[in-house]
Amino acid sequence: MAEAEIRSAAGGAAGRGTERPVRMSVELPLWRALTGYRVLTLAYVLVLFVVSYKKYAHPLVAAAYMTALTVWMAFTWRRTTSAERCTRAFLIGDLSFALGGILLTLVADSHERIMDGAATLPSIWTAGAVLGFAIKGGWRWAAVASALVAVVNLVERQELARDTIHNVVLVWVASVAIGYVVEVARASERTLARALQIEAATRERERLARDIHDSVLQVLAMVQRRGAAIGGEAAELGRMAGEQEIALRTLVSSGLVPPSRPEVSGAADDAVRTPQEALAAPVPCAEDGPDAGPCDVRALLAPHAGARVTFSEPGAPVVLPAAAAAELAAAVSAALDNVRVHAGATAQAWILVEDEPDEVIVTVRDDGPGIPEGRLADAEREGRLGVALSIRGRLRDLGGSADWISVPGQGTEVELKVPKAGVVPGGGKRGRSTA
Repeated sequence: MAEAEIRSAAGGAAGRGTERPVRMSVELPLWRALTGYRVLTLAYVLVLFVVSYKKYAHPLVAAAYMTALTVWMAFTWRRTTSAERCTRAFLIGDLSFALGGILLTLVADSHERIMDGAATLPSIWTAGAVLGFAIKGGWRWAAVASALVAVVNLVERQELARDTIHNVVLVWVASVAIGYVVEVARASERTLARALQIEAATRERERLARDIHDSVLQVLAMVQRRGAAIGGEAAELGRMAGEQEIALRTLVSSGLVPPSRPEVSGAADDAVRTPQEALAAPVPCAEDGPDAGPCDVRALLAPHAGARVTFSEPGAPVVLPAAAAAELAAAVSAALDNVRVHAGATAQAWILVEDEPDEVIVTVRDDGPGIPEGRLADAEREGRLGVALSIRGRLRDLGGSADWISVPGQGTEVELKVPKAGVVPGGGKRGRSTA
């Protein structure tokens, strides 16, 4: 069923349990409406029978049918509350009761009343049996069931009366239209379920890619560079590490083979920070996890200050949830790594923290050569994921954004924004991402 597929896809999108499974089904309200329709029309048919009891040619025959129809409804009314309970056997039995009642009208009622257009024994209850076929099997099932009802009504009336044809066409059009709508709704639900599965897989891949970029790729890049500097057997080890780095970047970027040697976007530089500091993951102020308390962003960004990094902060704490603050600090760290790699060891960087009423803004600026237009998009296509995942991906998952402002020869400015309200680490509120 489409409802089960969407629940399963939504549960997969939860990943690490940050979202609740979603129950969705367009069919469920239709089944409930059909159940109510059958009950109400049964009550109407019984009232109509009581009022017309003395007009029947054989009232006992009509009474026997009404008794049988009431018993049938008493035992089967729950069958139309869901698609699972409404089986083909039940639908056939329900339609048989309707068709049999129409034909039995020839016995229970007089010829004069039938010619005058008197209602059949099941009357409008018959439409419920046809609608059951429409909701269960779509417009084709509805067309077959309504065609059978049309034939039996014409046999009962014994002529092509205008009112009979009008009622038959009305039932046929309504049932076929409802059946078609149900088929479209099912297709839409299947598409939504597939989209949720794809989104879940994409989010998990990006999360793993960020972790790989912040750890494994940095280690491989550092080994490759240090091995080349030392020479000898270490150079061979560095060459192998470089090859593995390229292969891993290709795997993370969905199989895109970079046309040239990827640049190192995360390795540390001794002139600014030791390798151990570069590889260390940001530590939240409190315990990690969805229940972690608030954290002062300044405490996570202050260690970046040094001889070539100027850190400016407000006088009061800048508070975010611990996990969100850690992700923001990791994005700032990735931005500084890009400054060291692309602007050079002598580049000067500035970190500015701004505490706005609705969001926290961290700006990372450098005095390097700047980024040529289109360079970020080219780097992402070539598998260099520092901007795409370690910065942009982190901010997107927090519902924030990352903006790059760069003029060749005048340095680069990265503005990172994280909203204070509605932050759900791991994929809650989705914000814009501009670069």
